[in-house]
Amino acid sequence: MGNTVCCQSCLCISGIGKVHGKYCMIIANDGTVKGGTVYPVTLKKQLRLQEIAQQNRIPCIYAVDSGGAFLPLQSEIFLPGGRTFYNEAVMGSMGIPQIAVVCGNCTAGGAYVPTMADEAVIIHRIGTIYLGGPPLVQAATGEIISAEDLGGATLHCSVSGCTDYYAADEYEGFQTGRDLIETLNLPDHPGPTRSPEEPLFDPEHIQGLIPAKQQETMDVRKVLSRIVDGSRFNEFKVQFGTTIVAGFAHIQGNLVGVVGNNGEMTDTAAAKGAHFVQMCSERHIPLVFLHNTVSQSSSNTYGLTGGNFVRDHAKMMAAVSCAKVPKISIVIGNSIGPTNFLMCGRSCSPNFMFTWPNAVIGMMENTQLVQTIIQEKFQGNDVDAAEKAEMEKKLSQKYSLETSAFYISSRVLDDGIILPQHTRQVIGRCLDITSAYVPRQPTDYPVIRM
Repeated sequence: MGNTVCCQSCLCISGIGKVHGKYCMIIANDGTVKGGTVYPVTLKKQLRLQEIAQQNRIPCIYAVDSGGAFLPLQSEIFLPGGRTFYNEAVMGSMGIPQIAVVCGNCTAGGAYVPTMADEAVIIHRIGTIYLGGPPLVQAATGEIISAEDLGGATLHCSVSGCTDYYAADEYEGFQTGRDLIETLNLPDHPGPTRSPEEPLFDPEHIQGLIPAKQQETMDVRKVLSRIVDGSRFNEFKVQFGTTIVAGFAHIQGNLVGVVGNNGEMTDTAAAKGAHFVQMCSERHIPLVFLHNTVSQSSSNTYGLTGGNFVRDHAKMMAAVSCAKVPKISIVIGNSIGPTNFLMCGRSCSPNFMFTWPNAVIGMMENTQLVQTIIQEKFQGNDVDAAEKAEMEKKLSQKYSLETSAFYISSRVLDDGIILPQHTRQVIGRCLDITSAYVPRQPTDYPVIRM
């Protein structure tokens, strides 16, 4: 199942790179795999890519070669699929350039991507745009017509006006696309606030900090010493809410506020996190979250500590959700339960979210989850020990898979798996991207001590 999902998501190849010195989101269909048709997971990936582009105001380049929706799964694609075209229109209205290069067949839904772009390039005798191809035309009307005559470059550049630039071959087509990016009137990249400085401790050694079991025992300060510039970290409220580590540092020359788990997310830790996040938002300092949570104690899980636990969790969740600064989440270990939300998990719309290969993301820790399900199923009734053991084994295997980084990433629930030793470079690149085109947004309230 995992391989199938990965194959389907690979129908759309994407990334952020520089074209003539300008960051661009590049979204390309792979027409050699199932004709570039869109599967549900492909659509999910495309929508996430557009979300990243819109959030960071990054110009989009669409290299279109798509047969449209995969029709046997149309019920899962049709309605959410319209969001792709909606996003193009909204981003265009926001001044985020949308450029398309038609380098293959654009059929059905695939035809709307270039026609809704600001500017579109089409390659002669390679690119075509139509709602239904020649076989459908013949079946419906009996007319026999070639793909080029039905929706080729000559037709769309000289008759329909669906495309704006005629390219004789692929080289000219992509060169024209590059030339269009060069003409965009985008602000100059501000760059880092200081010259980057290598950590004192080798990032290659981060993998050695990850324990084989009980990832919560990993010391986040040791991880930070191998990520931040010069291994310098100005820690905030060192003696208060000690199970969360917060403070200021530079990563690849960029000033950031870092929030990392170092134990259970207690009420005081959440209050400290909320205070720090608000302060970073007020000062326009990007936030980096390093997830490595532990399972909550049973008393805290149900908020039986005088209400402080739930109250302070709500404070931090509100502060994180409303912070008007770039937010980058890295799951370096466990990201379990509500703490995932507080640490700017996917539901809180981080600008970017990545996981290490050892990452675990789920509602509960696996053992606790399995025991809870078994207790609910049998409800204290006598049961055969062998049957119970077999059920525990199957559930444990199931949830170990479903909470793993590879399962999460293959379903586009993060933005990719990265190696621990590359964390510094990835965060640095994300900070460059998030600061390239997004203006500072003022907060509407002062820092409120929590």
